[in-house]
Amino acid sequence: MSRDWPNTWPNDDWRCPILHIDMDAFYASVAVRERPDLQGRAVIVGGGHRGVVLSASYAARVHGVRSAMPVMRARRLCPHAVLVAPDFALFSAVSAAVMETFRSVTPLVEAMSLDEAFLDVSGAGRRLGSPARIGARLRAQIATEQQISCSVGVAATTDLAKLASRRAKPDGLLVVPRDRATAFLHPLDVGELWGVGEVTAEQLHRLGLRTVGDLAHTPLALLRRALGAATADHLHTLSWGGGRSTVSPRRSSDEPDRSMGADETFSRDTDDPDVIHRELLRLSAKLAGRLRTGALVGRTITLRVRFADFTTITRSHTLRDSTDVAVEIYATATRLFDALGLQRARLRLVGVRVEGLRTAAGSSRQLELGAREHGWAEAERAVDKAVARFGSNAISPAALIGVPRP
Repeated sequence: MSRDWPNTWPNDDWRCPILHIDMDAFYASVAVRERPDLQGRAVIVGGGHRGVVLSASYAARVHGVRSAMPVMRARRLCPHAVLVAPDFALFSAVSAAVMETFRSVTPLVEAMSLDEAFLDVSGAGRRLGSPARIGARLRAQIATEQQISCSVGVAATTDLAKLASRRAKPDGLLVVPRDRATAFLHPLDVGELWGVGEVTAEQLHRLGLRTVGDLAHTPLALLRRALGAATADHLHTLSWGGGRSTVSPRRSSDEPDRSMGADETFSRDTDDPDVIHRELLRLSAKLAGRLRTGALVGRTITLRVRFADFTTITRSHTLRDSTDVAVEIYATATRLFDALGLQRARLRLVGVRVEGLRTAAGSSRQLELGAREHGWAEAERAVDKAVARFGSNAISPAALIGVPRP
């Protein structure tokens, strides 16, 4: 089970049709591709000195920089790093191209995020060869077409394939043959199992279970008492190489994502409700515009609040009808915020998300008795037309005029 493969492919296994392909330091790699002068340098992709690290090049990671780390801390760890602002339009375009490359091999592509996906290549063997050869082919194609690298895990289950791709990083390929799954798994730390978070890992460590092998050989009854039946059964199955062996293709491109959101990190922590309300209004307007551009609507509004100590909470409310109207999103978000009853609690970030998305064309809306036939929805679409013609600063909510972004 070498990290990468020579031409002989000695450990290849045709019975392992699941690939997990993960781009290496995706945002940072794309940023470096656009700026060749950054090649080989420590690069951090993040939003401002109050934001968090979205991605870091491997030259920055050796200094301890990690994703989701505050940018200020990352700069202290690696003061010579180059900070690059994220370009989400570019990231999305590169991701779309990569996913199309995957779909040129198999229609069974389950995109997990912008930079990773599961593929079932069982139907491509006659045309392209073994799963490992297909993985190598895709690595080479992405490197040639996108000038970024990726790592590939090949296994019989999605869980094993994801573990394999992680062990292959960066820029490698690892096959876990079906009959060597437990030999691969059992020496690993239990925390490496997909779905085991810090809390579960600590529980297992307290039981004296350090490796996956320890977990596998622990009586199931003991695990159930400690972790609960569902978690114990799931982890026990994974520890013996079980798990999901099918790939669920992501919905076609004309179908919506499940959710869409926007958030903002304040330049300084704030407990001013007026400032927070204005920011919720700005985020709601931004989010509603994105929904209308994508011809999407959603019913569930979620508020996200992060405190100065990085504690994060969310609250949600499901509307009777789906919406893409900023006024309705904002009204729900502010009700959720006011219901928290926060007093003198300093906030670092607020965010708004709309979930349960569907196409606007397939959504109907029931008017309330006495309600006007035309209202905020039509007004906001008129604003969209004005913005498209005269620019984003042509029209904005009155509460935001002359008010700088916090």
